[in-house]
Amino acid sequence: MSEFDITREEDGAKGRYVIQLDGAEAELTYSIASPKMRIADHTGVPDAFRGTGAGVALVTRMVADARAEGFRIVPLCPFVNAQRRKHPDWADAFNV
Repeated sequence: MSEFDITREEDGAKGRYVIQLDGAEAELTYSIASPKMRIADHTGVPDAFRGTGAGVALVTRMVADARAEGFRIVPLCPFVNAQRRKHPDWADAFNV
């Protein structure tokens, strides 16, 4: 449902969701703690994306994947945690 093309990359115990636009890159990085647990580490949104909703789109995608794949998100990243609090309907996807 996002207007962004979000890709997901995983390498070992690390992963990230990425949006690329005109040479700029927004990302939400995470660590794979276990098959049922992902730790959202950091959300980085460069100035080129400010005000576009890119950060929220990244978190929304992670929540959708958590629900579809059966893992829970530990919101270590302050932005992800703030979005969790703004969206009580996402509670099923988080481990807090």
